[in-house]
Amino acid sequence: MAGSWLLGPGAETPGERPTAVLVAVRGEEGAADGGPGSETSLTELRRLADTDGLAVADEVVQSRPRPDPATYVGSGKVDELAALTERTGADLVIADGELSPGQIRNLEERVGVRVVDRTALILDIFAEHARTSEGRLQVELAQIAYQLPRLRGDGRSMSRVGGGRTAGGAGMGVRGPGEMRLETQRRTLRQRATRLRRNAAELARRRERTRGRRARNRVPSVSITGYTNAGKSALLNRLTGADAQVRDVLFATLDPTVRRLRVGEVTFTLTDTVGFVRHLPHQLVDAFRSTLEEVSGSDLALHVVDASAPDALEQITTVHGVLHEIGAGDVPELLVLNKIDVAPSEWVDCLRRAYPDAVAVSALTGAGTAELRGALADRLSQL
Repeated sequence: MAGSWLLGPGAETPGERPTAVLVAVRGEEGAADGGPGSETSLTELRRLADTDGLAVADEVVQSRPRPDPATYVGSGKVDELAALTERTGADLVIADGELSPGQIRNLEERVGVRVVDRTALILDIFAEHARTSEGRLQVELAQIAYQLPRLRGDGRSMSRVGGGRTAGGAGMGVRGPGEMRLETQRRTLRQRATRLRRNAAELARRRERTRGRRARNRVPSVSITGYTNAGKSALLNRLTGADAQVRDVLFATLDPTVRRLRVGEVTFTLTDTVGFVRHLPHQLVDAFRSTLEEVSGSDLALHVVDASAPDALEQITTVHGVLHEIGAGDVPELLVLNKIDVAPSEWVDCLRRAYPDAVAVSALTGAGTAELRGALADRLSQL
């Protein structure tokens, strides 16, 4: 059952989805800009939980300038959280932020169920959706980076490295207490990470050689980028006739799909890449850097935006931030406002005013794709 990994061995309830209580700290500055604890961030956390097969039972939001270093929400709010968890029969608590090992330990002692954070949830979704050996390698690297500071001597680990899932279960060799056991475990994980990084470096070199061949052959490259669930794969399918997986869930695409396309007199490659999300864990950015560099090595970034999303402008800002982080901030961009078949016209108009050069399309119906092809031809012919 999806999601049951968070509960620990033998804790599944056949026929029922595991339930979770969400908890967040809402600071004054982040309340209105999509920061942790904001309604926008909590809405996304609910979708992440749903993508991972979890049902949200309730949520607790604490308003305070910054998270409590010991319990994240503060001692009084922990009591409320514990009572709510007991009343709803929730199986776990998910925090809308990244928790320290001490915060996880203290919260679990107080609420009596497993506690995970937003990063662990995203890592688990990535582990579930990675299909290729490269994708699984990158996810495992991110898991190890997340797990190492969270190893505990009480028989529980925050990851099953090499086994797919991230934040629960028995883990590798974490049965039994003692510093010697923990040090052995840390050494094993570090050695595994070293081997994985060597493999990732070789894959990165292969990608670089492939990009070099394209450049020598003067084949322009276009990368489809954007927020998760913006419709990138659907647009790839519409433009090229590809059969990339399209699902109404977050992070449906992790492994790049490359297709060749001709518009007018220009032939180029079109690559579908992993979507971004608010507070994307830095472990994932580091682990997926070789894949994300498909964007930084492109001649043009086709930035797909879900025009039907109320926070579309915030999503654009998030994507630009990640692109700058991976060294792709200077890649020329063509903004595509997708899902105009379901987006309110006034929202589309607002986005058009903010980004006058954007092209409005519907990957589902095909509306606007002829204009998009023309815009692609124009931009690529100028290279």
